[in-house]
Amino acid sequence: MRTFDYKFIDIHVHITPWDAVKPEIAAAVKATQADPARLDEFTTDPHKLVAYMDEHNIEWLGLINYLSPDVIGYTEEINNFTARFAAAYPNRFIPFGGIDPRRTPRVAEQMDHLLGELGLKAIKLHPPHQLFNVNDYLFNKELAGLTVVYEKCIEYGASLMVHTGTSVFKGARNRFADPLPIDDVAVDFPDLKIIAAHAGRPMYTETAFFLLRRHPNVYFDISSTPPKSLPQYYPWLERVADKAMFGSDWPAPGVKDIYDNIQQFLALNLSDEDKRKILRENAVKVFNLFG
Repeated sequence: MRTFDYKFIDIHVHITPWDAVKPEIAAAVKATQADPARLDEFTTDPHKLVAYMDEHNIEWLGLINYLSPDVIGYTEEINNFTARFAAAYPNRFIPFGGIDPRRTPRVAEQMDHLLGELGLKAIKLHPPHQLFNVNDYLFNKELAGLTVVYEKCIEYGASLMVHTGTSVFKGARNRFADPLPIDDVAVDFPDLKIIAAHAGRPMYTETAFFLLRRHPNVYFDISSTPPKSLPQYYPWLERVADKAMFGSDWPAPGVKDIYDNIQQFLALNLSDEDKRKILRENAVKVFNLFG
């Protein structure tokens, strides 16, 4: 194994209790894993996951969860799970939680609970799975509470991750896949750190590129795209390397191993400086990991 003078950060993995996911989705994920037993171990035992991280020079993982009772199966209990899992190693895990303003009449109290009491470090919104746009606070009274979500993220220094790009899961609505609504959020909340997960792949990558260039507070991760395909989907990657963060999306279908994904990324024809930014330095800055 090559020795590096820095450790890796993967900001996008799905550590999930599989009984909280619809059976057909859990089966689809596990079918692509070479070792389903290891998948169950890593998503139920933080000690075993950290041992794997130590073995492969991975210092931090972003634990991605969000609310989607209708499409994926996630209810509010997923926030409690993520907080408990991350609490075992608070200096190794970045826990993401979820909220849907339509499901709670007290958005401010819920955000205080998530970011204060539970200690979650970021919020994930998934428009194709939650069936709203992130700028719907401008158009839909039911979603006016999104403004409180964003204000509370700023108050607590938490980042906001927004899924951008398509989803093939049953029930997903890809009219919500376009990242352009992030433009309104970035304009209205310039102090909010926004991460465009997947940078709009495969249909909206140029829109994502526009947002990254326009807004100082918009970043992105490269998760869910096979690393060898990154130059195809993001030919502009080097131009915004200061805003890119590595994510594997493990164990999403087709992503068999976190470290294997990192190795594929390292094989790309990028400068060592850009690789280091994407694999570590940008995430340290965005999540203030050592502040």
